[in-house]
Amino acid sequence: MPSPASPHITAPVRLAGLRGRNLELIEHRVLRKLAQAGVKLTGHEADRKEGHRLPEDVALSLGLLFRTLAPMRSRENMRAVAEGVEAMGHEEAAYWLGMAMHRKNPRRVLTALRYLMTDPAPSKP
Repeated sequence: MPSPASPHITAPVRLAGLRGRNLELIEHRVLRKLAQAGVKLTGHEADRKEGHRLPEDVALSLGLLFRTLAPMRSRENMRAVAEGVEAMGHEEAAYWLGMAMHRKNPRRVLTALRYLMTDPAPSKP
């Protein structure tokens, strides 16, 4: 939605998408966040044309979650990143999502965030 911080946005903007096994891994987290925001999904949403209003903190965390997890393949790392994004505060999530949306190379920002939230692979002797 338009806001004083982003007056140039006049229509909904697609941030990222998940499907298949990547979505299945975090589906319960997304549904829980939506339920906390008062959005009840019935299964007939494909017929609807209007969207739902979400509080800013829920929208920030969901946008960051989807943007960060979209290219990932490792289920363990995806779980770690999802838990890290859920644990973020409002300001931190806003910072990372802003960096990911408005930087020249957003993939670098998202890669840095993924590195920060996953454990490094143990080195073999």
